[in-house]
Amino acid sequence: MKRVDVAYVLLLDEHNEKVLMVKNRGENSSYYTLPGGAVEYGETLEAAAIREVKEETGLDVEIDEVFTVSEAFIEERGHHAVFFTFTGKVVGGEIEISIPEEIEEVTWMEADLAEIYAHIPSELKGLIKKKSTIPYINRGRVVHS
Repeated sequence: MKRVDVAYVLLLDEHNEKVLMVKNRGENSSYYTLPGGAVEYGETLEAAAIREVKEETGLDVEIDEVFTVSEAFIEERGHHAVFFTFTGKVVGGEIEISIPEEIEEVTWMEADLAEIYAHIPSELKGLIKKKSTIPYINRGRVVHS
């Protein structure tokens, strides 16, 4: 299995009630996720998260801290995916689908429903609104001599 890092961003509306979600076109059916995607070679998690949100939604965002880290084995792709979800805020742009072959819809969804699509376990229900985070630290390039 190939290891793949994926960066998502949790964006809440101004009332902290709705979450920005994208509807992805799947092979068999469409599905909702937080905006985000694969980290490219040489790219930081933060840069990937910002780039992916812009590509998928047309919005400019700033990243705050880490909301969750999770992983899954995506059998049909042969991937061991590690998902880094950041909190963030919209700082500009307009909602626009620039890659309609991948993204079907961009929508503000009720937080309770968004938690299901974001794969937050039922025992952690309400986690999105708690805004519990840990710092994200980019240590840059480290050289041990």
